[in-house]
Amino acid sequence: LFGAEPAFAGNRVALVLANSAYRHAPSLTNPVNDGAVMAKTLKEAGFDTVDYRHDLSAQETRRVLRDFADATRNADIAVVYYAGHGIEVEGSNYLIPVDAKLERDTDVYDEALSLDRVLVAVEPAKQLRLVILDACRDNPFGKTMKRTIATRGIGRGLAQVEPTSPNTLIAYSAKAGFTAQDGDGANSPFTVALSKYLTTPGLDVRRAFGFVRDEVLKSTGNKQEPFVYGSLGGDDVPLVPTRPIATG
Repeated sequence: LFGAEPAFAGNRVALVLANSAYRHAPSLTNPVNDGAVMAKTLKEAGFDTVDYRHDLSAQETRRVLRDFADATRNADIAVVYYAGHGIEVEGSNYLIPVDAKLERDTDVYDEALSLDRVLVAVEPAKQLRLVILDACRDNPFGKTMKRTIATRGIGRGLAQVEPTSPNTLIAYSAKAGFTAQDGDGANSPFTVALSKYLTTPGLDVRRAFGFVRDEVLKSTGNKQEPFVYGSLGGDDVPLVPTRPIATG
């Protein structure tokens, strides 16, 4: 009864990026573990392409994003998951590659990757563009970074975003302006919850993130609240279609 499967079970592509081995800052334990879990989760969910990369330099990250943008041209659903350090400067968010030094605040424009650059990579997808950021940890560069202008704002966690493209969701592991926890185990609380709910067959992606939020709040004693920015229309949009019912 394959005709019962929703139309948006079309081509699904994902890019998983994880940075742990920072060269000019303390390394992070969990991102590479989290990336491996998310790549496995998406592969098992039947995504057509899951490209998992870890510990990339800025140049390598740009190349991977460029290649992924080519893959999203024929995609209905495109997902980018990133675990590692992120930073907010003057209201804009940046993902920090492993080779960044960030000696002064303006270096972020040359050495880091803007969230806008990631959004460009998923933009061609027709049905859903989803960016997931487990990147709200305390930023080690913020304490040593020289300020070129005293008033330049460098925030705690990531800044709130309002996606301009339709059918775009951006999910943070912690609400804007707050930091996330790495957790006591091998994976962050956010990724543990994502792996449990995000690819439930037939479950609308917004409800999935609602369950993720509830679980992370519970597991962190209400210290960390994941948050989703952006909007979708009235139809349910599951990452994984309801499995067709086998008939005898």
